Amino acid sequence: MNKDDIKNGVSLFSQSENLIDGDPIEEIFALNLGDFLSEHLISEDLAKKIGAKSHDKKAGLINQLKELISIYSLDKTLCVLNFDPQQETAVFNSIAYTITQMIEEKICNIYIIRENVFSHAGSSDGKSARFIFKPEDFKTKETQKLRNRTVIPMFSGTSLIGAIDIINSKEIIPEYLTLVESIANLLATSIALQKEIDIVNKLIENSESDITDLQHSRAELTALIGDLCDYQQFFVERLASAVDTKGQYKVSHSKNTAELARKICRELGLNEKTTDLIYYAGLLQNIGKITLPESIFATHGKLSDEDFKKIQEHANLGVNLLMNINFLSEVVPYITYQKERFDGSGEPEGLKGQSIPFGSRIIAAADAYSAMTSDRPYRKAMDKEKALEIIKSESGSKWDPVVAEALAKVAGEN
Repeated sequence: MNKDDIKNGVSLFSQSENLIDGDPIEEIFALNLGDFLSEHLISEDLAKKIGAKSHDKKAGLINQLKELISIYSLDKTLCVLNFDPQQETAVFNSIAYTITQMIEEKICNIYIIRENVFSHAGSSDGKSARFIFKPEDFKTKETQKLRNRTVIPMFSGTSLIGAIDIINSKEIIPEYLTLVESIANLLATSIALQKEIDIVNKLIENSESDITDLQHSRAELTALIGDLCDYQQFFVERLASAVDTKGQYKVSHSKNTAELARKICRELGLNEKTTDLIYYAGLLQNIGKITLPESIFATHGKLSDEDFKKIQEHANLGVNLLMNINFLSEVVPYITYQKERFDGSGEPEGLKGQSIPFGSRIIAAADAYSAMTSDRPYRKAMDKEKALEIIKSESGSKWDPVVAEALAKVAGEN
């Protein structure tokens, strides 16, 4: 067989639909033909080059895996609810406590599967409790509703990872239950991801690990990361919906604000990435309200000083919740400075004009217009024309004139 025959043989491999990384040599070896080809077709010089390439590929895979691990390790994924990731018990206690704050219940326990039994991992009050189900009781991902408790199974794919057990004094509002279910998905996927990361670390440390094992782990890791990102986005959307429910908006205020902010961005010609970040900021700018009691928002009279202070601080609570969501970290400045005013009279830093992040200026104006044109428990929605008049009159003082002009244009088109 001459060189042309070898070239033609490789060319045939290059036509394969399942070609591994576009590399015919790698596909040959994946078919366990490496020894045969090395002995009968490949020169010693070419074999050395293939060996060097294989070594480089292994090093490249290891570097890719290390980078993925650094981005999606425990402190980057489970911190979605703002807890200390230094010890497992603190992690689960903090999640359980945050859930009780969100849904206004007192007791929440989290269990994970260890050796095919439910093991207590954390609780809202730091105490252990007895779980009444067995893993085999969960044939589906459906939430179990009993007389005085609600049990949400945590699945990663088809694998049962654990469960969230809420002792409830009243029926959980559907929007809050959906939020907890999204937390269950996030938590299960994060736990499964950490287990896969442990496997990957062992492969990296083992000098005998081959390329196929590393590629398989990379595929498992990236699949879990893809699931995690989907569940993070779903969590954000459910959180925004729950905030609107707690704030007693009759329409989706967060969604309306976010959509209006996105239209303003497009009117101003901002790029897609910036537009997406500002959209998320608009969706999430009121998330601190999720930890406040509904009674604060239901009042028709004057708020107490204590309640007023809680509402004033809700933006900071929201920032704390967002700080460690890896794909949303860039929206934090937009939310932090949303209460700043163009003339420097706002909070928390008294920033003025162009020193206020542009995203903050956009969501501030969009939020104000959306709030004015929405029904609230203590007042009816304002006419669109009246709201735009107010925005225009405050342009240059509260609002960036450029943003106010763009808002008036896109709102007037609706």
